[in-house]
Amino acid sequence: MARPPAKELTERELEVMHEFWKLGDATVADVREALAAGGLDRAYTTVATLVKILVDKQFIRQTNDERPFRFRPVRSYEDVSGKLLGELVKRVFQGSREQLLVRLIEQRKLSDKERELLRKVLKEEQR
Repeated sequence: MARPPAKELTERELEVMHEFWKLGDATVADVREALAAGGLDRAYTTVATLVKILVDKQFIRQTNDERPFRFRPVRSYEDVSGKLLGELVKRVFQGSREQLLVRLIEQRKLSDKERELLRKVLKEEQR
């Protein structure tokens, strides 16, 4: 029996979603060009297949009825990244945000900018 399609994003689907979040309303060709400009040279047919999958998964929707078809994100970056991060914390760190933070800091020393941002976030959280 075939495995049911995944509800979340594969790595390549996420690459395409990043371009839709940057571009907003875009065609397959627009997304392909943006990926290529960023060093990810994907065939047009590959990007078109990924776009179809993203429509089926309801991450993007078609916005017009004439060619070239245009698409727009349905789910925001904040929504998707939050869900993916929540799954990561649950699956890898057994629900512990503390373990995630420790691992992040152990991986690489925080820059001054990152340290200041963390202070700002923690200060706002205390309010």
